[in-house]
Amino acid sequence: MERGEYERLGQAEDRMWWFRGLHANLLSALAAGGGVGQRRILDAGCGTGGLVARLKVAYPAAMVVGLELDAEAARLARAKSGAPLCRGSVDQLPFAANAFDAILSADVLCHEGVDEEGALGEFRRCLAPGGLLLLNLPAYPWLYSAHDAAVANARRYARGALHRQLATAGFAEIRLGYWNSLLFPLMLLRRLVWRRGGSDVALLPAPIERVFAAVLAVERRLCGWRLPLPFGGSILVRAVKP
Repeated sequence: MERGEYERLGQAEDRMWWFRGLHANLLSALAAGGGVGQRRILDAGCGTGGLVARLKVAYPAAMVVGLELDAEAARLARAKSGAPLCRGSVDQLPFAANAFDAILSADVLCHEGVDEEGALGEFRRCLAPGGLLLLNLPAYPWLYSAHDAAVANARRYARGALHRQLATAGFAEIRLGYWNSLLFPLMLLRRLVWRRGGSDVALLPAPIERVFAAVLAVERRLCGWRLPLPFGGSILVRAVKP
């Protein structure tokens, strides 16, 4: 990503409504997948460390590791989380086979320069049998915008095609669900109608941050009641290594 994006990300991810919702969704999915039994957890492509820090708090007895390609982002992540950080690429994970009980990767497979097939193969290799893979990815190829270009996204995803990619990579029990649904009309307005250049990574006025965070909390409750959301700006993936 552009250097300024890492700086904005590091400053915003602990307080911005979208990152708070993303991290809460991943933690909820990890807990639903037997998180208390996950003793070896990898955040693959951890950026500036917001999710790693939350994983360390949620699972203090677990071995939580971050992987990040960019040196400056890795430095920020290490300082923020206190977790062990490895420099490396998701295309070639520097870990032994069966090394982790759970691998989380938030908006990494979509990045420029990432080999999707290679990364999914590496995730499968490094998961223990029965291990859990959790991915977050941007939805709908037609929604690609200036925001995606600014954060180095090369692609967005269609749900059916993504399911086939995971199945081809050898994963089982694949579940894909949308989120950021209730605010999706605002996202469409910002990305497709008001075509402002640059990324959307920025804190909003505090009252709006609180309202948007509350909206995502309502969505999480609906998903907890097993009420699938029919559309949304992102896709949350859960899959298992057989």
